[in-house]
Amino acid sequence: MKLDELKPNEGAKRKAFRVGRGHGSGAGKTSGRGHKGQGARSGKNRAYPTHEGGQFALFRRLPKRGFKCRNSKKIIHINIHSLDVFADGAVVDVAALQSKGLVSNPRDGVKILGNGEISKKLTVQVRYFSESAKQKIEAAGGRAEVV
Repeated sequence: MKLDELKPNEGAKRKAFRVGRGHGSGAGKTSGRGHKGQGARSGKNRAYPTHEGGQFALFRRLPKRGFKCRNSKKIIHINIHSLDVFADGAVVDVAALQSKGLVSNPRDGVKILGNGEISKKLTVQVRYFSESAKQKIEAAGGRAEVV
């Protein structure tokens, strides 16, 4: 098969119906648009996609004051050097972070970031870890557990 041999299937293409060619054709005079009204005019509803037939358009009724994604998560970040306030061998979870004053409201979760150093062996149980934070906790002999 060659490109110049390609053609549509039999009956797939129809000839366009010509309107406005006299009343004997069955689509003369008003050309199938009826009498008056919006549908009879040129342009019709295709003036622009949000056209609502003269009704004040929805996008013009809504206030334009920025956008806030409803699905975004507010994650609280804590650097690893802040965890040195805990005793060696302690279990650090969201409640423990709140009791030490490192987190006031955990919102959608707490993430430990790898900024700084940690010298104590801690078991950290939060929702998110950066890769460097996880490595530093495990290098100090602790464990990073995703809850």
